[in-house]
Amino acid sequence: EWIKTYSLLPGILSVPIFAAIPLGMFLSSSNNSNDNKKKNIKSLYPSKVLICFGLFQCAAMTQSAIGYATNMFFSKVNPQLNMYRTFGYELSAGFAGGHGLAASTGKLLESFGIPQYEWEIAQGVAMTTATVGLIGGMIFGIIFINIAVRRNKTNIIKAIKKNNEDKSMEVGYNKDISKQNSLGRETFLSSSIETITFHLAIIFAVCGIAYIVLNFVKRMNIAGLNVLPVWTYSMIIMFALNFLIKKTNLTWMIDAKVKAKIMGTLSDFAIVSAITSLPIKAIMNYIAPITVMCILGFIITYLLVFPLGDFFFKHDYSFERAIVSWGTLTGVLTTGMILLKICDPEYKSPALSEFSLGFSLMSITGLLIVPILNNVLARGSTFDNFITAIISAILYFSFAFTIFLINKKSFTKN
Repeated sequence: EWIKTYSLLPGILSVPIFAAIPLGMFLSSSNNSNDNKKKNIKSLYPSKVLICFGLFQCAAMTQSAIGYATNMFFSKVNPQLNMYRTFGYELSAGFAGGHGLAASTGKLLESFGIPQYEWEIAQGVAMTTATVGLIGGMIFGIIFINIAVRRNKTNIIKAIKKNNEDKSMEVGYNKDISKQNSLGRETFLSSSIETITFHLAIIFAVCGIAYIVLNFVKRMNIAGLNVLPVWTYSMIIMFALNFLIKKTNLTWMIDAKVKAKIMGTLSDFAIVSAITSLPIKAIMNYIAPITVMCILGFIITYLLVFPLGDFFFKHDYSFERAIVSWGTLTGVLTTGMILLKICDPEYKSPALSEFSLGFSLMSITGLLIVPILNNVLARGSTFDNFITAIISAILYFSFAFTIFLINKKSFTKN
């Protein structure tokens, strides 16, 4: 009984996690930091940010296509496996989405009216792909870095050096108190309200409004909108609130670092509860398609990230750009940052700054694209989802390639 309760927690916690993403986005605490941000953004090439965005989304959608293709292959070769309709979504959810999105897979499928038995398995498969992606992505990433250094493909470092100061990355803690980071700013005095309490109140209030909006949409039976998960509405509402905060000059109330720690705490609980409630027996029935799906996922992601990255960003930190993208596409953004730190210890290259801006675009454009993909996922067959993923991947690649062609001259000059 307690395992059933645990299996519900990731879906519940995913709502405030996703709701918190837009909070504090593009906000700053002072005019000086605003000026600095503007200077940094102006110094970057917007076209390169858009290319990073297009390539990442192309790879993520290709991962979905691989998953659905694996589903159709095993359904034909071994019908006794009884592959469920949405099998394949979990590859992109686990690889590109990481444990956070993987943990919310059950809640998403449950909102489509899919039986509990199926969405519990799907959530377990997603958590499995997320774990395989995180570990495999890190191991392969380090191998790729060593090979790149030997072949003189890296721009910042020319040899891997072990730095004792960076051992905290390996062990997960830092004993030196002077080097331990702060949790964030205290935007309010404790005598009035705790800063964490204020941030939590905003996040949970938005979640509550999102549930009200979703219930209203379901009562009105608005086609297309009634199948969207509640966290989509929470993100839309939070974007609107974030815009309002910025326009009313109340940015001093929000600290992105505090928000990130709240998201991290909720994510930790969601991941632990998702792993604890893994339906291991059910997942073992799908071990062959999961293995094939993950292997193909690594191979195709590599081909889309490294050779294509070298084509679009030749002689312009192509490897550094590729490695941060690889880490994020197989794990989370932190994985990409850790891998990048190995070959660019001080983040001197524009790889992280440009990729981060492109990554932020995904949250904004996702409000338009995710509802379309979710509608197909809710109602379409496995083949429908496969075709949608392929078309989306082609469109994203075409977008990146068009931006590249338009700015080809300026790229070669720089």
